[in-house]
Amino acid sequence: IEPMQLQFVGCGDAFGSGGRQNTCFHVTGHRVNFLIDCGATSLPALKRLGIARDDIDLILITHFHGDHFAGLPFLLLDAQFTRRSRPLVIAGPEGIEMRLTQVMEALFEHSSKTKQKFELSVVALRPEETFIFGAVDVTPFSVVHGESGGPFLAYRVEAEGRVVAYSADTEWTETLVPLGRDADLFVAEAYTYDRMVKNHLSLVTLEAHLSEIKPKRLVLTHMSDDMLGRLDTLDYTTASDGMVVQV
Repeated sequence: IEPMQLQFVGCGDAFGSGGRQNTCFHVTGHRVNFLIDCGATSLPALKRLGIARDDIDLILITHFHGDHFAGLPFLLLDAQFTRRSRPLVIAGPEGIEMRLTQVMEALFEHSSKTKQKFELSVVALRPEETFIFGAVDVTPFSVVHGESGGPFLAYRVEAEGRVVAYSADTEWTETLVPLGRDADLFVAEAYTYDRMVKNHLSLVTLEAHLSEIKPKRLVLTHMSDDMLGRLDTLDYTTASDGMVVQV
């Protein structure tokens, strides 16, 4: 069987540190094709990498901050103008329907009222309930990332006999242990090296718990300049825009 793969369409933080694109991961396999997050820069980044947007069946959104969510109006507008016909599911935290309408209206007035030429389903996910989208099983976990822009979800995704886990943006919380445990690929935020920043994860904090989580493979993402300046000294795989990881 062809392995699944995850491509980092964008792996940057909210501030474009290192010139990196906002968060967007593209996961493909024999029977699956989906995005995790769709930050503001996602559409040009997808086009630069030559990724066919029409083949994407599902978009999982972790939370409603612009660097994880604000690419959707552009993607949906592009789908409309390129005459997409394939159905699309957008799934994310409770409140996603209202938030999607708000962001579409803020960026392109009246766009939320345009009837799409394709079937668009918007689905609210609840923590620790597994949702099945075709060949993709998604289990969200609650994480901790402040007061506004939530609820905040991390995802454990099972497809084609593989498990991909993504911490999303969060400070350390115990749910990260079941989220990432024994995952074939654990994509984890390492915003700083050892400096404690509220609502974010440092590498040193993450390291302290890796023996509990025991992922088969770990890739660090969403790094600030503090981390980007240390890449040569780290013992871990770090994401870069365009990088492909076999799962």
